[in-house]
Amino acid sequence: MNATSPDMTGALPPIELVREAKSKLAEAGVRYVFSCWIDLFGVPKTKPVPLSDFENLCLGKGPQFAVHSISFVPELTPADSDQIPVPDLNTLTVCPWDRSCAWMFADLWWEDAPYNLCPRQVLRRAVRDAAAKGFVGYAGIEPEFIVMRWHDGRPVKAFDNDPLPDEGVRPRRQAFGYDIEYTIDSMGFLGSLIDILEELGWGLKDVVAEGAYSQFELDFTYTDVLDMADRLVFLRVLLKEVAKKHGMFVTFMPKPTVGDWRSGAHINYSMQRTDAPGVNLFEGAGGDWASPVYNAVGGLLRHGSALTAIACPTVNSYNGLVPRVGGFEGGTVTWAPTHMTYGSNNRSCMLRLPQNRFCIENRAADMCMNPYLSLAMTTAATVAGVVDDIDPGPPLNRDLYGLSDEEIRAGGGRRLPRNLLEATEALRADPLAAEVLGPAMLDSWLRYKTDEWERYHQAVTDWEVQEYLRLY
Repeated sequence: MNATSPDMTGALPPIELVREAKSKLAEAGVRYVFSCWIDLFGVPKTKPVPLSDFENLCLGKGPQFAVHSISFVPELTPADSDQIPVPDLNTLTVCPWDRSCAWMFADLWWEDAPYNLCPRQVLRRAVRDAAAKGFVGYAGIEPEFIVMRWHDGRPVKAFDNDPLPDEGVRPRRQAFGYDIEYTIDSMGFLGSLIDILEELGWGLKDVVAEGAYSQFELDFTYTDVLDMADRLVFLRVLLKEVAKKHGMFVTFMPKPTVGDWRSGAHINYSMQRTDAPGVNLFEGAGGDWASPVYNAVGGLLRHGSALTAIACPTVNSYNGLVPRVGGFEGGTVTWAPTHMTYGSNNRSCMLRLPQNRFCIENRAADMCMNPYLSLAMTTAATVAGVVDDIDPGPPLNRDLYGLSDEEIRAGGGRRLPRNLLEATEALRADPLAAEVLGPAMLDSWLRYKTDEWERYHQAVTDWEVQEYLRLY
């Protein structure tokens, strides 16, 4: 592949900006640069380069990758061309955990064209398609995570001053959420995060001690969908690196134990028209909702199962999308969505219209998602809803946990996928998914997730042993 082909040349930053950026990095003491592309599951990959090679990196003459050898997209062979990452200079930042390093996100190119299995390119394409129809998407994501440490070779909660199981009296667990004592105990770790996020200029609003022990949420301001996807990926790395400095680690697994509250990553989505920048399409006169929000809700509900397959992508994700859990710590109900419906500030619905902001909150999303694919699907579904004037039906403003399935269906609600298999089959059947992801990426996703489900069912779990070993 010619790294300076006409198509790629148009994607490369001007050499003057490259040299200016390199000079600033040198002044800041940066010696190494990570140019990170994103794999199918939203994990960044890189090859560090010395600052001396920064110009070549930005001009598409840096490292090349056999992406298809390690990123779950085996449609190419060892005889095929490698992919070239083209860095996005707008994302350049000094790594807060190690200021000798800098970070940039990159878009993958392959044989003179954007690589069709690059998730960041998928979101770029969705953004372009939305703009062609007159719309721009914005998103905020509410990341939740659990901080843990190792104790005698097993993972335990990092912030938990009760005796460990089998090591003493462990009293009935109270709600961890908003607790001042645990918040104070966590401020060494949380303070480091707050300082870094303030430095990054993300508009941090607050940090929340969530329902599960040692679980936290970070709330920061919204931005355009590509920047928000970049932020979530960068944040996942940042959280892990800061935790290491405190002798801990972070997990984004939605449900590490039965008693845990689910770690979600609610997507708060709003829209603007390209010819009316700065005007929220969902905000009406007099502080009320504008009618397009309901059409956007209609689009999200129509494609809700397929979207959930992307935004809740693991076997473990579906352990959290239930109303109640036996042995639940600090509560009786999960506050998790269970049905594809919408309501005014109704947290038991998939989609909530919040009382304090004009956006659609999709609560069926977690921290394991690939945010580029999730926001690409979200953008396409909301645009389709508005353009096609999709009617979502009336809201369901009752507590779904207290209603029967018949009552929910009568109100227009449908059950969220109950497991990864149901979600994967819904994704396979949704034509919007093939349009947004493209046939090759969709095929790779379906093949991997089907295999993941089959491997899960080959495992014998502790629950099965306890339930059946002596019963039969």
